[in-house]
Amino acid sequence: MNTPLTAWIDGIGFLAPGLQDWAAAAAVLRGESGFTAAASVLPAPAILPPAERRRASRVVKLTLAVGLEAAAHAGAEVAQLATVFSASGADGHNCHALCEQLAGDDRQISPTRFHNSVHNAAAGYWGIATGAMAPCQVLCAFDASFGAGLLDALAQVVVDQQPTLLIAYDSEYPEPLFAKRPVPDVAGVGLVLSPRRSERSLAAITVTPDTAAAATLTDPAQEDLRTTIPAMRALPMLKMLANGEWGSVVVDYLPPMQLRIDLIPA
Repeated sequence: MNTPLTAWIDGIGFLAPGLQDWAAAAAVLRGESGFTAAASVLPAPAILPPAERRRASRVVKLTLAVGLEAAAHAGAEVAQLATVFSASGADGHNCHALCEQLAGDDRQISPTRFHNSVHNAAAGYWGIATGAMAPCQVLCAFDASFGAGLLDALAQVVVDQQPTLLIAYDSEYPEPLFAKRPVPDVAGVGLVLSPRRSERSLAAITVTPDTAAAATLTDPAQEDLRTTIPAMRALPMLKMLANGEWGSVVVDYLPPMQLRIDLIPA
């Protein structure tokens, strides 16, 4: 990628341990509220039909929460938004349950467990919930998944000139998988990216490759969140947006390449 990719940020959604939405996260990132570590609280996915609501996993509840918040923040029609879902793994609890089932004597996997195990399950539930028929991409790039999703979403905005919703998210795994992939909890961020400035636009964003070290956070609890949950690699950029700060910040991508994000006020 040699050509910078530019769009407008029109809406933000957020959910992480101790931070139930973007308003709560922004207050913490501005230093107006203290950050208290607590388990992520996932709202019930009321937008889903009753049958799908009963089957909804933690990942589905998470992605619906941050995606719908970002769309509402942007004043966007969810059914019209192209989407990019990006995560370092799939549904950790469902994966654990499948492994337990396959390791036992009864290896009959339930259809619900199976269809929730695929990496694009969250995107499928999003389509059911919103009726969206717009293009949808589902990505995985391990710890670089936020950066990969951001690049893909920006490329769609630039090429197709269509507003695109990025949902970057992660799920924890129970033991013994947790010992090998110690993601502590679910967390995610949603960004509505648009090709044109509107009255809702928060900032212009331009992304280019870089090799500088990624930005870190001075608050130990926030830095722990950034480093332990891949989707939270977005936190340095989000901190700038929360504080109305403009300029450049480098976020983690695929070493040795990083991503430089330039924010310009709307």
